Amino acid sequence: MKITGNTILITGGGSGIGRGLAEAFHALGNHVIIVGRRKPALDQVTAANPGMTSFTLDIEDPGSIRSFAAQLAKDYPALNVLINNAGIMRAENLQGAPVGLADAEAIINTNLLGPIRLTSALLPLLRKQSSSIIMNVSSGLAFVPMAVTPTYCATKAAIHSYTQSLRQQCKGTTTSVVELIPPYVGTELMSGGSSNPHAMPLDKFIAEVMGILKTQPDAAEICVENVKTFRFAAESGHYDAIFQRLNG
Repeated sequence: MKITGNTILITGGGSGIGRGLAEAFHALGNHVIIVGRRKPALDQVTAANPGMTSFTLDIEDPGSIRSFAAQLAKDYPALNVLINNAGIMRAENLQGAPVGLADAEAIINTNLLGPIRLTSALLPLLRKQSSSIIMNVSSGLAFVPMAVTPTYCATKAAIHSYTQSLRQQCKGTTTSVVELIPPYVGTELMSGGSSNPHAMPLDKFIAEVMGILKTQPDAAEICVENVKTFRFAAESGHYDAIFQRLNG
């Protein structure tokens, strides 16, 4: 992945990892387009980063995704990088009576169906470029789930699997597929996360990610050091111990 001279679309760009990536790529001279549900948050980011573009988009709505992608192709025909980052994370009590599915359905629509739909809608445009990238943001929890957020972890495991299949299907084309696997990063994905001392500071995470992209441009998976224990838990033979430590 080249890190300059791109036209980049980042979902969930109004806060957290999405904003961090948007500002890092913007500082390198890329044209960055951020989308999200909350216009005030998007406006705050673009005001702080002149030249960045933003659009509101409900990633849960298939119709909105289709119309947005069609308009984007007309207005930004040079778009060559898609970063599927938007996500929500909610605690769920699976033994609750009655078990409500509203949270689970929202998480699946946002974290899994949203990226699949947007990728499908934009792939024809990305294929027209001489070189293009699809980056899907999963999680260390795709590999060792946190039981209190079961649907979130399941969607991230699905994104990991989907990304591998998409990468295989795109072999021999001009489109490369990359997976960014964050650890627990200090954001407000869940309340209080930005101040949790156990979380990796957002600025350090973004700096390490950008360093990997610069020095390992052909990497299929972007893993900072803090996530490798989770990413390779099964391979290392320590899965059960790590699962129990996380969920104890």
